[in-house]
Amino acid sequence: QVHVVESGGGLVQAGGSLRLSCAASGRFVSSYTMGWFRQAPGKEREFVAAINWSGSSTRYADSVKGRFSISRDNATNMVYLQMSSLKPEDTAVYYCYADLNGIRHWGQGTQVTVSS
Repeated sequence: QVHVVESGGGLVQAGGSLRLSCAASGRFVSSYTMGWFRQAPGKEREFVAAINWSGSSTRYADSVKGRFSISRDNATNMVYLQMSSLKPEDTAVYYCYADLNGIRHWGQGTQVTVSS
């Protein structure tokens, strides 16, 4: 069983930065693709960023390219989402996930609120 726990959310002013952390536990978790989705009030959950097992490949939603950076540390089974130049429209609950062969495990989410 894989468990994923997010942390690091909070309130930040527009233009500020925040780093989200995701702790993953379970067998072979370092082999999983890891990533982040977010869900704003009244909207569907949307993809934010993903990183492959080795960290050699990353993907980003167009809306966050150049502002967000995803990274991982397989020695500690941690994944990070560094968010910069935050905008009010980045306000959402951010969910971390671990994916292996299409089976996805989700965390419970962490709230990020960006004030204007």
